[in-house]
Amino acid sequence: MGIRYLHTMVRVKDLAASMAFYQLLGLHETRRHENEQGRFTLVFMAPPGQEDCPVELTYNWDGDEGLPSDSRHFGHLAYSVPNIYETCRHLQENGVTINRPPRDGRMAFVRSPDNISVELLQDGEALAPAEPWASMGNTGHW
Repeated sequence: MGIRYLHTMVRVKDLAASMAFYQLLGLHETRRHENEQGRFTLVFMAPPGQEDCPVELTYNWDGDEGLPSDSRHFGHLAYSVPNIYETCRHLQENGVTINRPPRDGRMAFVRSPDNISVELLQDGEALAPAEPWASMGNTGHW
């Protein structure tokens, strides 16, 4: 038997806010595990039809003082989207900062409420550059 991808885990400070962010991306809850003895909750979220590729949100009930303020050691999650401009507009309309706008019609970066960097890639060929994205500068870092 060979190696098989299971999931990517990220620690979250506010489970409801993090779930809302991933729902804006189009993910849904596929599984949940509450561990009273360990005092944590695991929520697995994945795109529809891709339940075998989840992100695991780990929430410690008593807080997580050990969680870094900037999770850059993690890298990023990456998702392809059918229309990067529509996705970024939807996220922006719901209060998400577009850290690296899709100026090239191909790639954008946003961050979750827990500072997890999420790369969004246009499915297939890049879209033609379009405003307001083409002239929009970066915000923060990704």
